[in-house]
Amino acid sequence: MLFLCIVLLFQSFHLACSEPFIGINIGELDDNHPPPHVTAQALESTCIEKVRLLEAEAEIMKALAKKKFSMVIGVDNSDIASLASDPQFAPDWVKEFVSPFYPITNISIITVGSEIMSRQEHHHLTQHIIPAMQNMQNALNKASLGGKIKVSTVNAMGVLADVDQPSAAKFKSEYDSTMQGLLKFLKENGSPFMINLYPYVSYQKDPKPETLEFCLFKSKSGRVDSATGLTYMNMYDSLLDGTRKALANMKYEDIEVVVSETGWPYKGDSSEVGPGLENAQSYVGNLVNHLKKMEGTPQFKGKSVDTYLFELYDENLKGGARSDRAYGIFKPDLTLTYNSGILKAKTPF
Repeated sequence: MLFLCIVLLFQSFHLACSEPFIGINIGELDDNHPPPHVTAQALESTCIEKVRLLEAEAEIMKALAKKKFSMVIGVDNSDIASLASDPQFAPDWVKEFVSPFYPITNISIITVGSEIMSRQEHHHLTQHIIPAMQNMQNALNKASLGGKIKVSTVNAMGVLADVDQPSAAKFKSEYDSTMQGLLKFLKENGSPFMINLYPYVSYQKDPKPETLEFCLFKSKSGRVDSATGLTYMNMYDSLLDGTRKALANMKYEDIEVVVSETGWPYKGDSSEVGPGLENAQSYVGNLVNHLKKMEGTPQFKGKSVDTYLFELYDENLKGGARSDRAYGIFKPDLTLTYNSGILKAKTPF
């Protein structure tokens, strides 16, 4: 009987620390992050089981080999045109970043570019995104990895319109042609639709106290979708169901949604609305707790979607606003910026 109790206790501890739907992003625009093997140790101290590398990087992939993590690796936006036009680019890329590591490193998804359609500086690449993804898929198929590793691309919230109510959300009409091609590709290959969802951005557009509460999972009354009658208690769920509604409007409601980035900056410029240590801890901590509870959303209850927190370390070499360099949950010395709820609990003995 005592042995059974010990087994059950260990099982409950393992389940409490096993969050297969919570991931984290690791960027490359910094010059002060710890060595890859130290980063691997930091990740192993958390309940996180998924890692997204914004750009494929061999050393961190080696460091995470034979460990619990599934991994998303990215093709940089600067390589998309070559990937689309050069028939040898994709096979060479797979040979360099996939074949030497898989399956010892559990690569699950390759993302071809990030936020191409809705970012003005990347708009010229829109015509290349589908051919680039198809070439990557063909290279995986040729390497006998088709179906084992999925190919997708990362979208920004900017592809969505009318997101104030989930039931009204749709993709912006200027992206119809590219979005149709993208969704057709994802459906045919069993790949997920990946989107960066930032309630922080929603608050910046509507900086009212009640909006901040809604974004930080602190709303007491929530917001009612007038078309469905469903009550949303936070912005994350609202944006997620809005994304699903946009997919349904295109007749692709059965495509899986993955939240490829979400987070809140812990500091910013004096002119920025919303950044702050307290807000960052509230958003990320409450989101992690929400995901752990497996509550789902009002439209899709009882299941948490794969969600990648942004991000492990600050990217101190990024340009732009100060907040763009202030998302890191860990500092370079591996102390926590704030309590995000991702650390493992201590063992029961």
